[in-house]
Amino acid sequence: MPKKSSSQVKPSKGESKGMNKNSGDRVPTGIPGFDDLIGGGFPNGASILVCGGPGTGKTIFCVQYLINGAKDYGEKGLLVTFEQRKEDVINQAKQFGWDLEKIEKEGKISIMAIPVSKLTRKTIEEIKEKVKKENIKRLVIDSLSTLIINAPIYSMSKEMSVEDVVGDNVMFSPPIIGEYFTQKFLYSFIDELRNLSLCTTLLIGEADQSGKYISRDTLSEFACDGIILINFESMGGEYSRSLIVRKMRQTKNDEDVHPMEISKEGIKIHSIE
Repeated sequence: MPKKSSSQVKPSKGESKGMNKNSGDRVPTGIPGFDDLIGGGFPNGASILVCGGPGTGKTIFCVQYLINGAKDYGEKGLLVTFEQRKEDVINQAKQFGWDLEKIEKEGKISIMAIPVSKLTRKTIEEIKEKVKKENIKRLVIDSLSTLIINAPIYSMSKEMSVEDVVGDNVMFSPPIIGEYFTQKFLYSFIDELRNLSLCTTLLIGEADQSGKYISRDTLSEFACDGIILINFESMGGEYSRSLIVRKMRQTKNDEDVHPMEISKEGIKIHSIE
């Protein structure tokens, strides 16, 4: 996308505050300039893939979604991370003036840092139980890529036959069988989260570098209700990152590529007009 100078790039209409309140059927992110792209917010209860390469701002986008939910819309949030330690998440948030530690003590946001060595087939049940028990309305999973690589297939395979995955009349070699188990696990994971009543989930994923698919796992882009794709171009200039809403079920979405800025207050999405 051609670069815009700062004089050419204008903030989107909703950049100052977005919606004043959650209308019920929409879940506003409160991220300046973003909610206008999706009709005021995510469809309530949707599962959204936030996809991009390393360093594009995926985690910042999702944490900002939780922070704004807790502060501006009175909605409890939960961050489940398989990639970072809890203290690292808290320290990263401080760069933008977000006191996650304080917000967590107030009971508005919870952080579950689950080491990959602790992942089991019960992990999804633990997440679901916490969401229901604490009335969580905003959930972030960081990340699908780490979850896939360390998927507890060794546990699932004891309870699931090959026939459960691909049928009993098909012959596959062991590597392909392993891939089917992994895809089955991912689809089931996303589907279970979608069934959480009135909890809107953002799932962080890595982008496919080949260009054939959107996501590196090749499946989450089809299983999720929406896709936000963030790109980073190391070409200099003020706006080296861009964002596009590739898909959003149940709502009309803006299909243009928009400049994305990571400021000292967090992420801002700019209009290309």
